[in-house]
Amino acid sequence: MNNRSSLRSFVLLWCVFGAPAVAQDSTTGKADERQELLRGSVTPERAWWDLQHYDLALEVLPATKSVRGSNAITFRVLQPGERLQLDLQPPLAITAVVHGEQALPFEREGNAYWIRFPAPLPAGTEATLVVRYEGRPRESKRPPWSGGFSWAKDDRGRDFIATTCQGIGASIWWPNKDHGYDEPDRGVDLRITVPEALTAVGNGRLVETKADAQAKTRTFHWRVVNPINNYSVNVNIGHYVAIDGTHAGEGGELTLQYWVLDHQVERAKRQFAEVPRTLAAFEHWFGKYPFYEDGYKLVVVPYLGMEHQSSVTYGNGFQNGYLGRDLSNTGVGMKFDFIVVHESAHEWWGNNVSMQDAADMWIHESFANYAENLFVEHHFTAAEAQDYVIGCRALVLNDSPIQGTYGRNRSGSGDMYYKGGNLLHTMRHIVHDDAKWRAALRGLQQEFWHRTVRTEEFEAYLSKACGFDFGKVFDQYLRTTKIPVLRYRVHGDGVEVWWHDVVPGFRVPVLLRIDGAEHRVEVQEKPTRIALHSKPKLVELDRNYYMRLEAQ
Repeated sequence: MNNRSSLRSFVLLWCVFGAPAVAQDSTTGKADERQELLRGSVTPERAWWDLQHYDLALEVLPATKSVRGSNAITFRVLQPGERLQLDLQPPLAITAVVHGEQALPFEREGNAYWIRFPAPLPAGTEATLVVRYEGRPRESKRPPWSGGFSWAKDDRGRDFIATTCQGIGASIWWPNKDHGYDEPDRGVDLRITVPEALTAVGNGRLVETKADAQAKTRTFHWRVVNPINNYSVNVNIGHYVAIDGTHAGEGGELTLQYWVLDHQVERAKRQFAEVPRTLAAFEHWFGKYPFYEDGYKLVVVPYLGMEHQSSVTYGNGFQNGYLGRDLSNTGVGMKFDFIVVHESAHEWWGNNVSMQDAADMWIHESFANYAENLFVEHHFTAAEAQDYVIGCRALVLNDSPIQGTYGRNRSGSGDMYYKGGNLLHTMRHIVHDDAKWRAALRGLQQEFWHRTVRTEEFEAYLSKACGFDFGKVFDQYLRTTKIPVLRYRVHGDGVEVWWHDVVPGFRVPVLLRIDGAEHRVEVQEKPTRIALHSKPKLVELDRNYYMRLEAQ
């Protein structure tokens, strides 16, 4: 296997990371289909109540690889309801549900729990359920590609524990409303109890630490005040120390913390100089960091990394590239630490602007991939940025559409990374106005600030902001596996160009170079003639358009 093939295989394994879909099988039975619907759709038992706050208290017991705890779920009643759906995956189990002083009956259906109130709760009221649970959570066999708890050891043989759950769902380790459309408006409190020698790091800011000398434990209370998607909530446990810093950003002074193992401090100080320049690049392109109130943290973990909101996790070995590799095979990928840049980009794309349905995971991953290119342009050169994003085209499979299946918790193809990034790069060149393009990126963040979004409103905003109807472009690149083919033929003293293998109505301007002279042409499905003064010898499509050129 040559180097390119080896790298391609390596990256294809990774493509699941950040956008894992529930594995599908043609033999799926009715019970499995029912579970898909319960997990992936807004059921009537979810629709009548709106999340306000989670207060998750969790004791982690490394000796038995088990947990026990409770989640106080505060919600607002949108319309009268008495039957409520919560989610928690086996082998964990809910042991009690309490509303006020009253224990409520509940029953289990696979991963879903049905909780019944004695009478419908009135619209407009606020209520809190306390859900107690325990058990041995599923162990992640290959984090972060598989979800669950990682009961690892650090390189000194000490406990090093973490959670991952993207795709499979946060209900793999704690009870919650496990669907992307509804985030807790007032954030989350995390109270993590661990053996006294260990430190627990969660999202947001550390409120207090309490020691229990008799139980030989410590409880770390972390607080997130902003809305947060469930899969971003995480727990990391180890022999951590904190390195403090600040970033002078668009929103003022942003507090930075790097939580690293006690023997990693010097390496971390050197490598994590990447963080301020990453934040500077992304604030330039996307607007201010979305979670100043919760700060920014980078936390070392026993796996590659993940975009947990205000608690970005890191396992890239304190080196540039992706585990020391350049994904673009151009040399540009070794100019930055891939995990710091890619996962931090998710603070804007995925954590601030969040998908409502897993089918639209492309919003998270395509923009985070594209952000790598913009980081390079901001700190290096536009040519190197183009080299990088175009070099990554070799990793695109075009095996299935980028957009997934709605209502089933199914994200689309891993092509949402590299094909998605090249789609956005192409759109920028279609717009042909960098100021307008940057304003559109920043505008998306403002328009959908701390919101979950449907793809149709997201796409509509981009078209309006850019002054170009991208509807057919999205149809082509997100919902088919076909790359547009620009066909041309020399006809006398001119060239005729037209689209092939495109969705009906596809009409896009492109930049052609004919014998070195630039021609910006709006191409349709029917031939468009470009008049010249002599018979052309060389027709080229500008490399920034992710399309194919064919002579006829």
